[in-house]
Amino acid sequence: MKYMQEIQESKNSFLQALPNQMVTAIAVLDDNLAIQYINPAAETLFNKSLNKLYQQQFIGIFAVISLCQSRLLQLLTSGQEFNDSDVTIEFFDHSKISVELTASLVEFNKESHVLLEFKQIDQQKQISAEAFQQLQWSSARDLIRGLAHEIKNPLGGLRGAAQLLSLEINLEQKEYTAMIIEQADRLTNLVDRLLGPNQLPKMKQQNIHLVLEKIYQLVTFNNPKNIQLSRDYDPSIPDISFDEDKLQQVILNIVNNAIQAIKSDNSIVLKTRIATNQTINGKRVKLAIQISIIDDGPGIPTEIQDTIFYPMVSGRSDGTGLGLSICQTLVQQHQGKLLCKSRPGKTEFVILLPINQENIR
Repeated sequence: MKYMQEIQESKNSFLQALPNQMVTAIAVLDDNLAIQYINPAAETLFNKSLNKLYQQQFIGIFAVISLCQSRLLQLLTSGQEFNDSDVTIEFFDHSKISVELTASLVEFNKESHVLLEFKQIDQQKQISAEAFQQLQWSSARDLIRGLAHEIKNPLGGLRGAAQLLSLEINLEQKEYTAMIIEQADRLTNLVDRLLGPNQLPKMKQQNIHLVLEKIYQLVTFNNPKNIQLSRDYDPSIPDISFDEDKLQQVILNIVNNAIQAIKSDNSIVLKTRIATNQTINGKRVKLAIQISIIDDGPGIPTEIQDTIFYPMVSGRSDGTGLGLSICQTLVQQHQGKLLCKSRPGKTEFVILLPINQENIR
């Protein structure tokens, strides 16, 4: 009898302590879908404590959640648990997360409760999306480059023929051949941009903040909108090998895009941090330098966010859609990754450059 009692006490002890030790986020709702309990993992996921959420309506603690309240009420009546592999939760600060949710019916104190289990899947979704976008970007880039080569060859012949023709005609007619040559040169320049960078980067061991400081000074000296530009650097970041000119071109292009998109009362932040355990171009990287260019402008239109780095895609009516595509190519030449996260009030371009620990000074 004593032995059985000890087993029951041990069981109860583990049952009480286990939820607080789990990495899976758990929430328990009563039959009115009010929160009765969340474990520490759920407090971290929702960024709120049980003390603040106790007895609050579960659906009401989010700005938006892609889960119908009727499904939870149906669970209470039918007892049939369900699983949703992709639930999007938007908080009141406009931040979003994606979770896999399992809902089941449990009994506490002889009353029915809803048990919700959450597994955050943002990283898996991001890796899959980046792999797909990388494939699409590579395909689009190769297609554009193929077309550019096909266009460039006859352009050279067209320009040469116009030059030869200009030697045989009178002065009044030369304005027509001059126009042909001018437009051929303009198209050749566009084609060269479509073909992208044609030189390998000249790598040199140096500090990334030297590049950011040059950009800070350039923008500060030429800032007609009087936009506030600030710096948030991590001084512990080590020197790495990179091409200063190419990386400066990338960051300056992104900063200039931000300046054109935002108003004079908006701001831009240049930020550096050390990022750990990143997936860059399908490879796991233990340490990387993260350079962020953050603005508080209107954000990038939702319909082009997934294709913003494709050639010929632009958010501006007068844009060519080549700048960010070239930036992506330059960053990839450094074995890095360029990505963008945008919503109204915050757009963040992130450059991840792997740190080769063998070459850290």
